[in-house]
Amino acid sequence: MLDVHRLRLLRELDRRGTLAAVARALSYSPSAISQQLTQLESETGATLLEHVGRGVRLTEQARILVRHTDVILERLELAEADLARSMTEVTGGLRVASFQSVMLALVPSALSSLAARHPALRVQIAHCDAAAAIAGLVAHDFDLVLGEEYPGLPQPRMPGVDEEDLSHDEMRFAVPPDGPWSRARLPDLAGAPFVFDPADLAPGQWARNMCRDAGFEPDVRFASGDLLLQVRLVETGHAVAFLPDLLWTDRSPGPVRLHHLPGRPRRRLFTAVRAGAGGQPRIRVFREALRASVAPGE
Repeated sequence: MLDVHRLRLLRELDRRGTLAAVARALSYSPSAISQQLTQLESETGATLLEHVGRGVRLTEQARILVRHTDVILERLELAEADLARSMTEVTGGLRVASFQSVMLALVPSALSSLAARHPALRVQIAHCDAAAAIAGLVAHDFDLVLGEEYPGLPQPRMPGVDEEDLSHDEMRFAVPPDGPWSRARLPDLAGAPFVFDPADLAPGQWARNMCRDAGFEPDVRFASGDLLLQVRLVETGHAVAFLPDLLWTDRSPGPVRLHHLPGRPRRRLFTAVRAGAGGQPRIRVFREALRASVAPGE
């Protein structure tokens, strides 16, 4: 009988490429993972890894096992979901990874609803960027991920991960209440100071692309993914920002002036779970609570 844990380690090696990357993701030492995979070779009677330079490469036999492992792990998720559905009460823990605007606008309301309806459910939420969140989902660090996808920047679909749309959220440009940029159109902001997410993250890349499409290279004075900081810099006249409508679900923009961007672009908000886990009652009720928290018309 093949050991499921060792099969999962092999699949993680196939996805991450190196023993060191698997070790970092799963909090093991590389030597411990190597020992587990050596034992898996003994169980299968096949050579699973080939040494290439200082690294290793999966053999064809290993890739056969990986394909079956995807199916095996999905069936185990389905079995857990069926078992949980047989219970009369939604219990246990749910580990969620989210990004800031959803945590500010939707998560508190969803948690209040869940606390009233399912008091035995324990929800843990971590602030995490999209790439790390999906990796953590596959590695079983999280049970559900809240993700975002920007126009023109489609996210690669990860095998073994199921996504469900939550909402489509318009992005606008935010300018200070007064001063030279308060009534400008986007093409007029070529000399304005901007606050954007870092350029290596999807929101920051998309924002810079919007400016370039408008005919100028933005003067990014501040690089931060903290939306509350971005709002504050706009309020005080120090920067211009691109902000999601979701941010104003339960609050007023105050003195900030919001304007439509060309084409009125919208980001896609979604939830992601491991394949087969969508039927878990704790996942189902959390998704329902999130949908109920989305403002009408979103």
